[in-house]
Amino acid sequence: MTSRGPDPSRPARRAPAGTDLNLLRTFLAVHRAGSFTAAAPLLGLSQSTVTAQIRTLEEQLGRELFRRLPRGVEPSPYADELAGRVTGPLDALAAAAAHLGGDEAPAEPVHLAGPAELLCLRVLPALAPLVAQGVRLRVATGLTEPLLAELRAGRHDLLVATSRPPGRTLAAVPLADEEFVLVAGGRWAERAGGPDGVAGRGPAALSDVPLVAYAPDLPIVRRYWRHVFGRRLTRPAALTVPDLRGALAAVAAGAGFTVLPRYLCREELASGALVALLEPADAPINTAYLVERPGAAADPHVVLVRDLLLRAARAW
Repeated sequence: MTSRGPDPSRPARRAPAGTDLNLLRTFLAVHRAGSFTAAAPLLGLSQSTVTAQIRTLEEQLGRELFRRLPRGVEPSPYADELAGRVTGPLDALAAAAAHLGGDEAPAEPVHLAGPAELLCLRVLPALAPLVAQGVRLRVATGLTEPLLAELRAGRHDLLVATSRPPGRTLAAVPLADEEFVLVAGGRWAERAGGPDGVAGRGPAALSDVPLVAYAPDLPIVRRYWRHVFGRRLTRPAALTVPDLRGALAAVAAGAGFTVLPRYLCREELASGALVALLEPADAPINTAYLVERPGAAADPHVVLVRDLLLRAARAW
């Protein structure tokens, strides 16, 4: 908001007992969507109405809630605290209201998003029984950060995220841990001296082996280097492909070495198509989280998908 809004130095007041719930719903929509513009269509309101309602609530509370940015708004610490207090009650009220209309309307598709590899190899096979029972799914793939922004804007119901979302307004529960493993094809594994060579010489054993990576900034490989070797990775990738299945195929065909989640290359390791170059006692692990759009639990099919995924993940 602008400097004409409430003075942030003034002590905050409790909302008056008669505070309109619509003001709190508008506040929560803006907090989740990250902008007045994105919140307006979710509420069925104009942007000017959303702006006016936020200003009214700020006056009632005596506290600035949002700071305008070039794109969107940034919630104040007080706004984060307020969102944490009102999210549960408002979502419960919305769920109760949704059930008053009965179940005559056809169920909407469940919109599910996450990384392509994990969705295709683990999530979708686990959900196949629900699809056979009539649950409709719409699946989107991509990186966690942009998908989180889309979830906040209401485009997804559930998201498999590779990191826990910040803040307290999104419900996120651990889904599964993925262990990372350093692998190469047989020829390059021999050139590096195999597991004994890497264990003895460290990264120097791979100095002449081409690196295959998920992205130019090497996020997975850099993390492995820091965690296992205790040093920074400085070399560039010979091949980058924005799909870990592509990295797997390239390395198995002799392109060099890479770091992959173990679940993704388990069969290739068992068959000998890939060689694990190191088996550290403390391998890097990343936790995937199942994130739920606020209010999505009002849809029984979302609940079915969520609960089945959580059960299935115990065996992954």
